[in-house]
Amino acid sequence: MPTSSSPPKSTAEHAISGGGGLYEEDGWVWAQIKAEARRDAESEPALASYLYSTILSHSSLERSISFHLGNKLCSSTLLSTLLYDLFLNAFSSDHALLSATVADLRAARERDPACVSYSHCLLNYKGFLACQAHRVAHRLWQQSRRPLALALQSRIADVFAVDIHPAARIGKGILFDHATGVVVGETAVIGNNVSILHHVTLGGTGKVGGDRHPKIGDGVLIGAGATILGNVKIGEGAKIGAGSVVLIDVPPRTTAVGNPARLVGGKEKPSKHEDVPGESMDHTSFISEWSDYII
Repeated sequence: MPTSSSPPKSTAEHAISGGGGLYEEDGWVWAQIKAEARRDAESEPALASYLYSTILSHSSLERSISFHLGNKLCSSTLLSTLLYDLFLNAFSSDHALLSATVADLRAARERDPACVSYSHCLLNYKGFLACQAHRVAHRLWQQSRRPLALALQSRIADVFAVDIHPAARIGKGILFDHATGVVVGETAVIGNNVSILHHVTLGGTGKVGGDRHPKIGDGVLIGAGATILGNVKIGEGAKIGAGSVVLIDVPPRTTAVGNPARLVGGKEKPSKHEDVPGESMDHTSFISEWSDYII
């Protein structure tokens, strides 16, 4: 089925661009999503009604995602129509939210080989959906509508098994890959073009109040099951290995691995990489430098 010619710039390029290009990208991605939905409805009639109601019947991406999130997160006492209006108001009145959604769609499509289409991500990727719902909860928190923001956080945790405090600040071009068990604390900050796998915790160290959660720089990759505790800084382009426990700052462009985590190459002269791990998704290239363990 014919689709638009070539995609606009990459997620990373769009994270630093502005102006009309963002609106152009929004339109391109929405056109792709609708084309994919039409193709899938024709090839799999069992999904035709579902695809029509969630995508094809809507005039814009903000309407589609508001409808989908409303149906995903509703309960017997928190109605889908109320949530639809809530989400639609947020996405329609704040274009930064929608541009972040598009950047997150691009991130999943470009970084995850299992993501077969934009529509697949929009409909089925719970990490993506949890992140978009969090963006709205964060907006509510900033507007001092905190009981509603916390209620939305609870529903996100119930439905998607992703627990992000509504005060946490998250950039764009974010990939929560698989996402089950992700926990992000109240004062955590996540930069742009970051990739985080399942069962990652960005937590505090106990009962300490105030600014107590990690700050994740742009382009960071955090492997599955990693735990980062306290008000520590993970530098731009750093990589945290799967299962690591990080309690101190990690310099930019370095790799931290282990429990407790240590820097590949040593503390004094750690090895540095040139790529952006949050985009390349390179989890294992450090192993030859870090360990001689062989199975």
